[in-house]
Amino acid sequence: MAKISRIEARLVTIPPLKTRSDAIQSFVAQETPILTIYDDEGVSGTGYSYTIGTGGSSVMALLEDHLLPDLLGRDTRRVEQIWHDLYFGTHATTVGPITTLALAAIDVALWDLNCRRNGIPLHLAAGGAHGSIPVYSTESGWLNMSEKELVHEAKQDIKRGFTATKIKVGKPSIYEDVCRLSAIRQAVGPDFQIMIDANQGLTLPDALRRARAFEALNLTWIEEPLPADDVLQHKQLAAHTSTPIAIGESLYSLSQFKDYLHSQACSIVQVDVARIGGITPWLKVAHLAQAFNVPVSPHFLMELHLPLVCAVPNGRWLEYIPQLTPITKSSVSIKEGHAYPSAVAGHGIEWDWEAIEQVLTAKIEL
Repeated sequence: MAKISRIEARLVTIPPLKTRSDAIQSFVAQETPILTIYDDEGVSGTGYSYTIGTGGSSVMALLEDHLLPDLLGRDTRRVEQIWHDLYFGTHATTVGPITTLALAAIDVALWDLNCRRNGIPLHLAAGGAHGSIPVYSTESGWLNMSEKELVHEAKQDIKRGFTATKIKVGKPSIYEDVCRLSAIRQAVGPDFQIMIDANQGLTLPDALRRARAFEALNLTWIEEPLPADDVLQHKQLAAHTSTPIAIGESLYSLSQFKDYLHSQACSIVQVDVARIGGITPWLKVAHLAQAFNVPVSPHFLMELHLPLVCAVPNGRWLEYIPQLTPITKSSVSIKEGHAYPSAVAGHGIEWDWEAIEQVLTAKIEL
């Protein structure tokens, strides 16, 4: 029985590779807690989560003060038991992002450690449903970009082999959103897939009007049109548009997804492995969605979501936002619009520890 003998936690701040803004915020920086767990047999695994500018130090404090001390001496194979013990041990701060982001770093590290010990890539250990997955680009559609830039980037995406792109919406007028999307549709043709993302920036009346205005554009989905905790309004919107509704990046528990699926308030699930609390609950959400015949297209973290979305039968799309490039030596393999999971044991991310030291803002050792 391999027991946890040592833990290292680092907080690094990664600046965005380009200016990114949406209907409610700008992506200022990615605060990234990186956690490495070592067992007494010499095997290690590394996990991580993220914020987009605030809360990183709070995640680290929760790890240091409450979660990591309870890990020492635990059997590394009991991933499910460890997750539940830590989750219920922090019940006063759940459900919420600070707790789930901390739990995710631990859970991902344990999955990585066990996969590495057994010599199995994560996408096979978690199910092995697909050998590759289609990719869509979000880097080409930020709200701060001009209509001309959007059209240029959409054409470049086609040249890069992508068959889909996501565009941020939420301009002050419906007309401006429609003009931007129409210009892209005209440039890429009818078969290229266009997703849109409102980042919770609309009211229900506005979302209903915009959804009607967007109908002729044949969109793949409307993402987070309304506040994420309002299941009823998403249900009302879904009932009045033929465009699929995508939700999930701002949900933090299996039960929240259950409510959406049971209410028929969404038709694409975008569960985020960091915000849901790790691989253990991520897989539960994915399989729950499968029971409702709903596809999974996870939010952000493409390097970690690649093996996960390939693991489950209802995995549909991977979101392309290359954010770990400054601190990793590995990269996602993309060919003809599809991403291929790594054959390396574990999640397949090769960290650049020297680069990490250059952007380190905090470190914990137990």
